[in-house]
Amino acid sequence: MAKAVLMQGNHACAEGALAAGARFFAGYPITPSTEVAELLARRLPQVGGTFIQMEDEIAGMAATIGASLTGVKSLTATSGPGFSLKQELIGYASMAEVPCVIVNVQRVGPSTGQPTSPAQADIMQARWGSHGDRGVIALSPASVPECFSLTVEAFNLAEKYRTPVVLLLDEIIGHMREKIELPEPDSLKLINRKKPALPPGEFLPYKPEADGVPPMPAYGDGYRFHVTGLAHDYTGFPSGANSTSHELIARLHTKITDHIDDIVTFEEQQLADAEVAVIAFGGTARTAYAAIEMAREQGIKAGLFRPITIWPSPEKQLAALAKRVKTIIVAELNYGQYVDEVERIVAGQARVISLAKWNNDPITPAEMLAAIAEANVK
Repeated sequence: MAKAVLMQGNHACAEGALAAGARFFAGYPITPSTEVAELLARRLPQVGGTFIQMEDEIAGMAATIGASLTGVKSLTATSGPGFSLKQELIGYASMAEVPCVIVNVQRVGPSTGQPTSPAQADIMQARWGSHGDRGVIALSPASVPECFSLTVEAFNLAEKYRTPVVLLLDEIIGHMREKIELPEPDSLKLINRKKPALPPGEFLPYKPEADGVPPMPAYGDGYRFHVTGLAHDYTGFPSGANSTSHELIARLHTKITDHIDDIVTFEEQQLADAEVAVIAFGGTARTAYAAIEMAREQGIKAGLFRPITIWPSPEKQLAALAKRVKTIIVAELNYGQYVDEVERIVAGQARVISLAKWNNDPITPAEMLAAIAEANVK
């Protein structure tokens, strides 16, 4: 039977990683993500795993990539400035197609900002933080149970599509405590990376299969292959050919975009008759749950659309939403980042309003209700 416990979001994330089969963590402590590392430092040795506190955030990302190449499910956790430092190596993991999970518990920035205050200002950094073109998967939990389940899902997606996956918590979700029912390990659906079916002499390490994803042997399996951040052909060795770069970079996108329906998840509440829709995620969605109920009590037809998969965007669902409602309010703890993505997708089909806040405090239900009421009048 599932075990019900009171647990912090960061701890649920760590337990989710263990349940997903993660057996390696490398990172550097930084508020408000430190509890992920603290718990894994104790728990990983108990299950035969390895915890390493590295000398800095860059090394933490490098070691995570290296461990994954040996066949071990691996993760790192960070916040704010640490996420910035990891970007070059996140790009390396994308180019070399190394599955791993990066937990980013967001806080106020830029720079050291406000280390213990909540923010959701790394949305665009998660998408565009490392230079160059690549597909990106980023997930955003809005509860302690989701910190567990979405960490498992992050590993499944990383392994299935051979890509780094970002788990975007915020300080609210990372530090809140809620009841969670920890499932039995054998009840979870876990995905492991594909292994090659061909013998070493015939295997090309970066030749994709029909789903766009190449099989991935572990170092030590008897398959010798080259790993590089340079553009490379199917052998893994660098190639300067135009055709190589064209095909490779396109595939880094299409192996994700071709499977949108498998990757994208979302939540809808009270949208069947809604005239005003709030788009909110992470800790801000918690405010939206209350504000929507308050609006309904006042006779305002309001509803919530919560992107669980932040990247790739739930474009199909947002475009359909824009045809059903008059106004969309994008609520987020930043200067206004995701609102631009929503406006791009909606393309004038509905009015889009930004409810942005960046003063260290969460958006309150009263503030969100006021924005809903104002939008309903206009």
